Amino acid sequence: MNITNKTILITGGGSGIGFAIAKLLSEKNNQVIITGRTESKLKEAAAKLTNVSYFATDVTKADDVNKLVNYLQQNHSDLSVVINNAGQAFIYELDNSPAFENAGAEINTNYLSVIRLIDKLLPALKAQPEAAIVNVTSVLAIAPSHDIPTYSASKAALHSYTQALRYGLEKTSNVKVFELMPPLVDTDFSAEIGGSNGIPPQQVAEEFISAVDKDDYEIRVGFTALFHEAYLKSPADAFAMLNARR
Repeated sequence: MNITNKTILITGGGSGIGFAIAKLLSEKNNQVIITGRTESKLKEAAAKLTNVSYFATDVTKADDVNKLVNYLQQNHSDLSVVINNAGQAFIYELDNSPAFENAGAEINTNYLSVIRLIDKLLPALKAQPEAAIVNVTSVLAIAPSHDIPTYSASKAALHSYTQALRYGLEKTSNVKVFELMPPLVDTDFSAEIGGSNGIPPQQVAEEFISAVDKDDYEIRVGFTALFHEAYLKSPADAFAMLNARR
């Protein structure tokens, strides 16, 4: 799928991976709409790019999502690509911290909000000659990290849903379903878990666009590809490698 001359929505598009993808897509003559919770951040991000507008939205709030969908219907009826990138994570150990509240927030942001937005936008996507849904998961969808355990679980849930969605749509519609699986990336989002040791968001964006051009539906960026191979050989060894305590 060649993503050019299309209208694209990116959640969590004001910084990090979302911003890097927005930049490259805007340079390919796409019209990009970025969303996020903080309007000032979105405004600043959009001002740095061309062909990019913004609409402040908290994807975990039903009223916000309804307003976004109405805005898109009225102003961007040709929407054909949705990139679900918004995320939330908490760093803690399951053996000495309560997990329920953290897990609830992460599941809501990283999983349930994606399903709700897709439910609401799928009719519009199906009406386009060519369309795509991109769900951003993580290397941790393959195996969990002990220090962000319920974030890992939320991404595993999204991975499973994405596979099922792809299967359901591939024979009944023109909507392609991609999964972007980055490793550790150097962003503000990942700063607390050593993000400075990660790859740049630009690399994720470049590998993403290259893979979409080739219809590679599971896009395992950098270390994620190597880890996936290791996991297929020995899940236990791969889990131990990922969770080596320092």
